[in-house]
Amino acid sequence: MQKMNPIIGVLLLLFIFSLAGCGPDAGKDSNPAWKAQHVVFIGLDGWGSYSVEKADMPNVKQLMKEGSYTLQKRTVLPSSSAVNWASMFMGAGPELHGYTTWGSQTPDLPSRELNRNGMFPNIFNLLKEAAPEAEIGAIYEWDGIKYLIDTLSLNYYRNVPNDNKLNTELTRFAVKYVKEKKPTLAAFIYDSPDDVGHADGHDTPGYYAKLKELDDQIGEIINAMKETGMYDNSIIIVTSDHGGIDKGHGGITMMEMETPFIIAGKGIQQGGEFQESMMQFDVAPTIADIFHLGPPQVWVGRSMKQVFY
Repeated sequence: MQKMNPIIGVLLLLFIFSLAGCGPDAGKDSNPAWKAQHVVFIGLDGWGSYSVEKADMPNVKQLMKEGSYTLQKRTVLPSSSAVNWASMFMGAGPELHGYTTWGSQTPDLPSRELNRNGMFPNIFNLLKEAAPEAEIGAIYEWDGIKYLIDTLSLNYYRNVPNDNKLNTELTRFAVKYVKEKKPTLAAFIYDSPDDVGHADGHDTPGYYAKLKELDDQIGEIINAMKETGMYDNSIIIVTSDHGGIDKGHGGITMMEMETPFIIAGKGIQQGGEFQESMMQFDVAPTIADIFHLGPPQVWVGRSMKQVFY
């Protein structure tokens, strides 16, 4: 019997390994087809777009420079917390997911559709269904977030009460989680811009001082991502649920209605400000697009496809 050429034999083995998913790089990425292996979502409650130009936020503005952003993402009505965080995570507005007020803990209207966990379809459950091995977590200051994030789909979640100082506790847990777990999808949500907006007022020195402090905290999370080696295979999103005017929100002024959406990282266009319209419920489909997840029929949001290469 004629012997096989050694070079052909090696190539054949490599081909077989690639089909079986057990080549030399197997396991390196949980899903090489994804646009990125990690998404870190950072939410700043009560951060209005009106403040971005004035704010001393070098880490955030570096992400804006390196990626794509809009300062015209609109809230759903009312311009308050639970209804807008729900819309971001659930890809639809209050008419469909049913969370309609600032502090909704359960749907005020019956949700149009429920997943197997008894919640409206959301980005956390969508990813967990498609990739059960994915590490998904959320750390947040406002306790109301836990009613909106489908905790049954999370590997880890933690409420860290706002210390109203430097927000170091949330950052400490976020950094620890990043370093220990290298999450596939993590949501870190700070509450203090909203607190300061209610106490000192929006567009005040105290408000801008808080944004500067939070930018430092975001920098710590970014540094942790770099230390773990996950940064180059990650996408970072920084956004908000609503803005504010004077010492309140919930109305229809543009200071309340417009929020930033910043996205940067692997596969993201260094495109600067994009002009296409964006709503809160477009956030979940954009994250779903990163993981190649088909949006449920009940979602009305659209992926901001223009931000991707």
